[in-house]
Amino acid sequence: MTHDPTALSVDGVSVDLGGRRVLDGADLAVLRGELVGLIGPNGAGKTTLLRTILGLIAPAAGRVLIDGQPSRPGRTSTGYVPQRHEFAWEFPISVAGAVASGLTGRLGMLRRPGPAAWNAVAEALDRVRMSELADRPVGELSGGQRQRVLMARALVLRPSVLLLDEPFTGLDMPTQDLLSELFTDLAREGHAVLMTTHDIPSALYTCDRIALLNRSVIATGTPAQLAADPDVWMTAFDVASDSALLRTLKAV
Repeated sequence: MTHDPTALSVDGVSVDLGGRRVLDGADLAVLRGELVGLIGPNGAGKTTLLRTILGLIAPAAGRVLIDGQPSRPGRTSTGYVPQRHEFAWEFPISVAGAVASGLTGRLGMLRRPGPAAWNAVAEALDRVRMSELADRPVGELSGGQRQRVLMARALVLRPSVLLLDEPFTGLDMPTQDLLSELFTDLAREGHAVLMTTHDIPSALYTCDRIALLNRSVIATGTPAQLAADPDVWMTAFDVASDSALLRTLKAV
């Protein structure tokens, strides 16, 4: 029997929110060992797609498979890094405690983390180079440090699929470079990584493949393939042929 390289499969997914169709027949596959950038304009449905993959939103049509199984909330094989504003940074908790909170779905609300769980926390903090700040209150962290805590919180589950929602927003270049290197390393280790981003040049440089989304997946391909096809960008972003976006693509 051949081992299926597809870790994440989105098949014909449509989503209705507030009486409006937000996603319409979206198809996407992410392979193990692959970093895929999900790019589209504001309101294209990128975060909705991630939440549907997590099982937090039920699709009106289609299905999502993780490792060949239907997606459901709290799957421990899926790690999620939300946008930073979605985490309660004012909560009185240490860095290590915040990372351990990623295990709540696995342990249950009432069980305290044991030695194995704390070992996983230490390993995750080491991956994002935050070990020395394990005891610091999360409220005292910089934006870049907070992003790394959210990464560690996702990695503590040792997931096969990793979903990243705009991980570079508001970060300085050294932190962006550190995270880009980490995302690439995780993909090379066999994780399937799907990242939404507005940073198109960085995505074209870093990602193995790009998926253009605007309610549906308009096109997928390698950065070189999509950079050479202005029509798909014009469709996805609804821009004209003299758009600054297309001039950016030529410069990459």
